[in-house]
Amino acid sequence: MAISTAANSPKEFQFLIAEQDTFGTFETTNNMHALDVDSVGTPSLNPTQVLDVRNGSRVLQKEDFFQDVKASVKELSVSGTATTNALDLLLENITGEAEGSAGSIYSFASDQATTNVGVGSTSQAGTLLSIVITSAGNDADLAFKDCVCTSLTLNADTGTEGGRIKFSATFQTGSAVEDLTDAATTVDTTFAASENYFMTNFSAGYRKIYGVDDLIMSSFSMTMENPAVFTGVTSTGYEVISRAGEFSVTLDATVKYDGHTRGSFERFNNQTQEGATAAQPTLLNHQLALAADNFGISIPKTVLTNVSFNEADVMMLDLSVKGVGDGSNPLVEVSC
Repeated sequence: MAISTAANSPKEFQFLIAEQDTFGTFETTNNMHALDVDSVGTPSLNPTQVLDVRNGSRVLQKEDFFQDVKASVKELSVSGTATTNALDLLLENITGEAEGSAGSIYSFASDQATTNVGVGSTSQAGTLLSIVITSAGNDADLAFKDCVCTSLTLNADTGTEGGRIKFSATFQTGSAVEDLTDAATTVDTTFAASENYFMTNFSAGYRKIYGVDDLIMSSFSMTMENPAVFTGVTSTGYEVISRAGEFSVTLDATVKYDGHTRGSFERFNNQTQEGATAAQPTLLNHQLALAADNFGISIPKTVLTNVSFNEADVMMLDLSVKGVGDGSNPLVEVSC
C-alpha cells in the first residue's frame, strides 16, 4: 500500500450532537447539529485490558491478552462558542428540562428527584444524546449513542473575544460504541452571528454575586455538574443510567476591588447557616428576570466559598460561590 500525502487540520474535525429518542438506538431521525468548537478532545474508550504474564512465560503471550469493551464508560469532551442551538441541547440534557418547555429558560429544582433511563425507554428526547466526531469531508466518523452531559461550564472573559460566552462540556455513555469506522452523517452546520452571547450585555444592577450588585467584572465561569451512574452490564453495555449524585452549580468571577466588594472578606467570614448573611442571590443578566433569546444566569441562593486578591493592573478580587437549595426556589436557572 502506497503512502498517503493527505493531511488533516485539527480544525476540520466536527463535534455533532442530536436528541436521541430511544435508549440503545443511535439517532437517525433528528438532525445532527454541529457545535461551534474550539477543541475536540480525544474520546476516552476505557476498554478493560488484562496484560498479565501467564502460562509460565516471562513474556506476555498473545493468548494471555484480554480485552472487554462492554463494562466500560466512554467519555467525550468538547469546548467552543456557546451558540443558541448548542445551549438548547446542552442545557436541556444536563438539567433534564425539555427544550422550549419554559421559554428557553432551563432550571434545576432544589428538590429534584433521582432520574433513571435504560433499556426499553422511549420518548427520551432531551434525556439522551447521540454524538458523532467526524473529520469533515472524509467520512471517518466516531459515533456514540446513549450519551448524557455530566459537566457543563459556561464562561467569558472581557479580554478574550470581547467577552463572548464560551462553553466546555463532558459527556459519558455506558453503551457499546455505535461505530468507529467510516460513515457519512447528515449535518446541520449553521450557526449565525445572532446566536452569539456576550457578558458585556450584563447590566450593572444585575451583575450581582452573593447579593452585591453593580460589580465591575473582568471574567466569570459557571459550572454545572450532574453525574451519571451506570449499572447492569449486558452484551451491549450498561442497561441503566441513573442521575443520582449531587447536582452542583458553582460560579467563579474576577471583579474589581472597590467600595462594593471591599466587604467581601467580612461577608465570607461571617456566613452562618441562618441569618441575614446566609445564602445570598447571584445573578448575571441584562434585567431582573431571565428572558428567552438573552443569556443570563440566576442562582437564587448561594454561599461564598472563596475570596482572594487578584493582583492585576488594578487590584481585583476572585470570588467563588456555590448554589444551595431552599426547597422552593430553583437551584439554578440559565436562559438563552
